[in-house]
Amino acid sequence: MSVFLLRRFATFVLTLVAASMIVFVVLEWLPGSAAEVVLGETATPEAVAALEARLGLDRPAPQRYAEWVGALLQGRTADSIAYDTPTAELIAERLRVSLPLAALAMVLTAVVALAAGVYAAARRGRAGDVGVMIATQLGLAVPGFWLAMLLILLFAVQLQWVGAGGFPGWSEEEGGGVVEGLKALLLPALALAAVQAAILARVTRSAVLDTMGEDYVRTARAKGLSRRQTLHRHVLRNAAIPVLTVAGLQFANLVAGTIVVENVFVLPGLGRLVFQAVANRDLVVVRDVVLLLAALVVAVNFVVDVLYALVDPRLRHA
Repeated sequence: MSVFLLRRFATFVLTLVAASMIVFVVLEWLPGSAAEVVLGETATPEAVAALEARLGLDRPAPQRYAEWVGALLQGRTADSIAYDTPTAELIAERLRVSLPLAALAMVLTAVVALAAGVYAAARRGRAGDVGVMIATQLGLAVPGFWLAMLLILLFAVQLQWVGAGGFPGWSEEEGGGVVEGLKALLLPALALAAVQAAILARVTRSAVLDTMGEDYVRTARAKGLSRRQTLHRHVLRNAAIPVLTVAGLQFANLVAGTIVVENVFVLPGLGRLVFQAVANRDLVVVRDVVLLLAALVVAVNFVVDVLYALVDPRLRHA
């Protein structure tokens, strides 16, 4: 098991290094200068050059990459061009909204998708199965931002059960509280979870059906176990591997997918920070946020690999 974990961790580190290089190079290729955006079109070349020197943009790209990575390894981040604040502080502040939003969306996704997928597989070819497949097809077809606007119109405008946008905060000092904060995140989480639940439900159904066709399942049925007993004792555990793969990646996708939904609901999260940073050409913030999202995807893959080994010991020798 230790060798398996060591190999996976080495892959994790190498992938993260490659991701940091790609992020840096892609942002370097973007046309224009951040200093020009900050100072405006009327700025003189001398003023632009002075600001580029202050921001370190006049140094060679390899040197700036080494300084960036070295600072991150020491736990330091550069100051945002637009906010004049370390990007770590900006990101940490926005993650207080984005991570709970993604977690709530993931919980909704898992509860709905696993129940629907197992239900459809247990009733293959019958009305329940057809109904789930139609519902998941609709979930895949509906864009998240459009569903978000429909939810606002129904629950905020017509029924007035929740607010149409904004975030009150997690504490009473901020003017909100845990309950109020969760209410503000419920509609965005539903908008995020719709597509992901449709995908995971289909994967769950396919995985359960594939496992139910295995010889050991037929043997269990031949020994007298009911369909329900066979499903819970033998099928679900062995069908968990492809489901874990998709579910793990979905959480990372949910964090990255908050960019559009957070802007629809005017939530002060990571997605809105990226949107504002792109508009201001604050590449320092964009670079660190994109690397964080890449690290999250790689870290989730690492955790999923470990869960694989716990679910199926044969994979430890792969």
